[in-house]
Amino acid sequence: MIAATAWFLLGLLLLALGGDSIVKAASGLAQRFGASPFVAGLLLVTFGTSLPELVVNARAFVVGAQDLALGNAVGSNIVNVGLTMALAALAAPLLVRARLLSPLLILLAVASLAVIVFGLDGVIARWEGAVLLLGFLALLVFVLRAAARESEPVREAIAAYAMTRTGLLLNVIRVVFAAVCLYYGARWIVGAAPVLGAGLGWSPLLVGLLPVAIGTALPEVAAAIVAARRGQGDMVLGHVIGSSLFNLLVVVGGMAALRPLALPESFVKLELPAAIAFVLVLYPMLKGDLTISRREGGILLVAFVAWIALELALIS
Repeated sequence: MIAATAWFLLGLLLLALGGDSIVKAASGLAQRFGASPFVAGLLLVTFGTSLPELVVNARAFVVGAQDLALGNAVGSNIVNVGLTMALAALAAPLLVRARLLSPLLILLAVASLAVIVFGLDGVIARWEGAVLLLGFLALLVFVLRAAARESEPVREAIAAYAMTRTGLLLNVIRVVFAAVCLYYGARWIVGAAPVLGAGLGWSPLLVGLLPVAIGTALPEVAAAIVAARRGQGDMVLGHVIGSSLFNLLVVVGGMAALRPLALPESFVKLELPAAIAFVLVLYPMLKGDLTISRREGGILLVAFVAWIALELALIS
């Protein structure tokens, strides 16, 4: 148990290092080969920070730990709103200026509902997984078109997020470093997580929902708090919504497209509804003043703690 904990924590550290390196490399290479800083920043804000979680889920899927991957995918969505956004809002109120984020929030609710509907029979079929992947491609087109209509201050802030050195050699080194870190980080986390779960008496699904989802989110939590203190509420919300869409459409959709994805009963009845509930509660918070206040951040955090307590209570 002690050894498994050490490997798990070391895996989290490698994921954090690899995630930071791959984001910088992707931004640098994209701009070197012709992408504008705005486009590079837009894709990084919305989807780039999900890559470490994708690697963990891919590793879990390959070694047959499907429930662990499912738990991490949906648990990460709950953590995004209930922990990352909550702590960022507690650090500083999140002012949202980007008009793109409101329709993305609605699309996230739709995507969550689609996964629930697809999973009502206990399985997400391959064709349903393909539909989710096609939904992500449509989402990319929508994001790129809609973002072009953002105000100049928003565009400048997004472009500034992507600023990094564009040297080819440097970014190739970043990619190699990231690949090594992400590979071993995911390998050690997926290897240690079942041992931790067995020691605690937890199912693989619960291990993915709690320690894996929370652990892999901690670097993003720290980054979100820094962004909130800098007045970059758009970055925080963009990450939360974009990462959550990526988890549902690419991670869950991709696993199902490769082979039919059996869902645990609680997944459809509890975890997915909890994820969509966290999404829906954001809409009234943003409506009107377009701000997530400290009080609202506190509400999200209390809801997150209550969800953890419920999950733990159900295994006792």
